[in-house]
This record gives sequence, C-alpha cells and structure tokens, in this order.
Amino acid sequence: MTVRLYDTKAQALRDFAPARADDVTIYVCGPTVQSGPHIGHLRGALAFDILRRWLAHRFGRVTFVRNVTDIDDKVLANATAEEPWWALAYRMELEFTRAYAAIGILPPTYEPRATASIPQMQELIARLMDEGHAYAAAGDVYFDVRSWSEYGSLTRQSLDAMEPAEDADPRGKRDPHDFALWKGAKGGEPSSAVWESPWGAGRPGWHIECSAMSRRYLGPQFDIHGGGLDLRFPHHENELAQSTAAGDPFARYWVHNGLVTVNGQKMSKSLFNFVLAHDALRDRDPLVVRYALGAAHYRSNLDVSDKTFDEAEAALERIRTFLQRVRRDPDADPAALSPGALPETFTAALDDDLGVPQALAVIHETVRRGNSAVDAHDIDGAVDAARSVVAMLDILGLNGLGGFATADGSAEASALDALVQTMLRQRADARSAKDWAAADRIRDAIAAAGIMLEDSTEGTSWSLAAAAAGSRSDGPIDTDSHTKEN
Repeated sequence: MTVRLYDTKAQALRDFAPARADDVTIYVCGPTVQSGPHIGHLRGALAFDILRRWLAHRFGRVTFVRNVTDIDDKVLANATAEEPWWALAYRMELEFTRAYAAIGILPPTYEPRATASIPQMQELIARLMDEGHAYAAAGDVYFDVRSWSEYGSLTRQSLDAMEPAEDADPRGKRDPHDFALWKGAKGGEPSSAVWESPWGAGRPGWHIECSAMSRRYLGPQFDIHGGGLDLRFPHHENELAQSTAAGDPFARYWVHNGLVTVNGQKMSKSLFNFVLAHDALRDRDPLVVRYALGAAHYRSNLDVSDKTFDEAEAALERIRTFLQRVRRDPDADPAALSPGALPETFTAALDDDLGVPQALAVIHETVRRGNSAVDAHDIDGAVDAARSVVAMLDILGLNGLGGFATADGSAEASALDALVQTMLRQRADARSAKDWAAADRIRDAIAAAGIMLEDSTEGTSWSLAAAAAGSRSDGPIDTDSHTKEN
C-alpha cells in the first residue's frame, strides 16, 4: 500500500513520495525557548518522531530538521538581570532536550538555533525586497502581503477577513496585515540581542527564521513541513508566502498535529491546568507518557487526564506481561524474541495517514493471540507473536525505554529472575504451611521492589511494574472472584 498523508494545504489525503527516493526531508517548527516544555510540546514532537520512524522504515533515510527559536519577544520578556536572554534560552533548550530524550524522541539530524542563521535571514529579506515583496520603514522591514496574490492559500482565508499582524510595532506599516521580517532595535533592549543589517541594527522577525533555516539545511524545496495546528496561521501562512515570493518552491506537503486539552479544557495558565512536561515525567513512567501522548491519531485533539495515563499504563502492562510469559517459558530461547515480521494490518494502518490507534489495536490483538498460544503450550506460536509485537514496538518507539524490552537474555535479567524465583518458592512454601504472615511479608518485599505477581493454575509469574499494584492479603480468598486478564 502507498503511504498516504493528510496535506493541510490541499485539505486532502495525498499519496506520499519523496522528491529523492532515498532521502525524505522534513522540517518541523521547534520550540520558542522562553520557558520549559509542557505536554503539548511533547505530543507535537512525538507525532513527528513516529512519522519519522515510519518513513525511515519505508524509505530508508530521513533528514529531519527541528529548529530552536532562541531570539524572540517572549524570550527577551522573560529574561532578567541575573539571567540574560541567551542564558535563559539555553537553559530552556536543555529542558526541552531532556524531556524529548526521556520519552524516546530521536534527536534531529540538525537542530539549528535561529541566532546562528542571521546572515541567511538577511539574504532572504534582501531577495524579497529586490522582488518588490518587502519594504523598509522606520528601521523595520515588512512583507507586503498585497504584493503576493497567493497570500492566504495555506489556510484558505481572504486577506480582508484576517486579523491584523501584531508581531511588530505598526509605526511603518503600509497595511495592518503586513508582517515583520526585520525589527529595528528599540531602547531598553539588550545590545546582545541586536545585529547589524543594511536596514539598520535590529533582529529578525519570527516567521523569517524558519524560512531561512529550512532553506539552509534542506534546500529551496523539501518534502514535509510540520508543526502544531496552532501554527498554521499566521506562522506557516507567512513562511509559505515569504519563501514562495522569494522564488523557493518550499514544502511539498504540509502536516499538522492536533492540540492537547486537559480534562476537556484548553491548557491555560489562567485555568491552572497547564501540565508541564517535568510534572508529567515526575509522576509517570516515561514509557507511559509516550504511550499516552502517542495513542490518539496525530491530527486529532487529545484530551489528557489521569485516566489517559492510567489506561496507557494498563495497556503497556498487558504487553509487558505477555512478553515476560514467553521469555520465561522453559522451551523458549530468550534470544528468539528478536524483532520479527510486521503484520500486514499494522503496516496498512501506518501507511494510511499514520494510523497509530489502529496500529496499537494490531499490537494488542497479537498479544491476545500470543497469550492464547502460551495457554495452549504452543511455544512456536507464542514466540512468533512475541517477535511480531517486539517489531511493532520498535517502530513506534515503545521498545527499549526503561528496560521495557523484556526479551533480552542479559546477565542482569537472569540474575533478577533467579532472585525473584527464590522468593516465590519461599512464598509458596509459606502459603502451603498456611503461614499467611510470612507470605505477606515476602509479597510486600517483592512489591516494594516494583515487581508485580500474577497467580494462575500453572504457578506464579512476575513482571516489573511502574508502581505497586496494590495490597492484597495472601490469606484464603474466593478464587471465583479473581479472574486472570491476558
């Protein structure tokens, strides 16, 4: 099946084929680093991480550029005398990098900072002025939106229906919709945030940064331009206008991810529901955060609550328990649980506009089939299912975080298993002797180590858990009221 992506500009699904068959090129608007990341930033970066992984699987190579906007009005506003703007920007950039790495987002091929491409921005501005699409006024330079008839083509808006551009002082504007390409220096701004230019000292506007950096690292045309849905206007509309007006073909496909709400409400500091990445990663296992933020379709808005993370944790535990059941089967070679073939249904789901929800459904169906094989002592069928699961987890970036890949045969895993099995035998002996207090002490010690037990008619198996599963007495119980979930 051909890979298809929803092109925001075309407002339709389109067959995707890179301009160069052996190298997919992607530019994604990265963060403006005036403050630390929130879960919306993580969700957006994760959507394009999964897309990147899938296109790399399909086409072999992806050149992925994600910028850092380190000079901006907001960065300057949040700076202090004790922490200048460039120090704040770097500290926040490191916070983003740590948060991305925590949930397994691959580092970009290139991650340029805006301040490192000022000459390229000035060169692009000069081209626009030469073509009659930009003008200097009162120390600023503006893009003349009425000079470019295609302005508004990305979001399909008429110019007169748009809100005026509020990204610069309107002191020299010919039209309120004109947007700033270069901002003249103002009194009170630090001298370190000023660069010389043919139009006077100042700094670049926000929109020109991405046009210049994408051209510098990917050329005048590249395959995919990505970013959050909230960036379509004015940022991406302005990027498209200034780049194409300067003569660059620019992006061949536009891909946008949906936004994040919290308990049904848009994230807002005024509503005190702004969930920082730091807080989410403090309270939850990073793998749970990745699963929860990546499980919905990338174009949909995602509502996040405690239930979202609880469901993700439960889903991962079902997968983890199955892989551990297979690995612990005495007839299964741990080394046999290397990645296997991807099911056709999984491939079809991701080919169809990155259908992650459908792909996850294939994983869980394969887990159910694999558990049935374990129950039936069909070790070949169980191993085949487990290898498919591992391969699918690899594609989605869900394997390898926090020791989730339980199919390894490492010495550490073997040593841990030997210790737990010894404690399980001691617990079984205590239960046989009806020494419930001793059995409880052993069970509590195991739980305190982050290990969850699963009792069945075939014995007791164990798995690593992000948190203790809760307490339960080892005394006599009504076995009919406890069912095993595969």
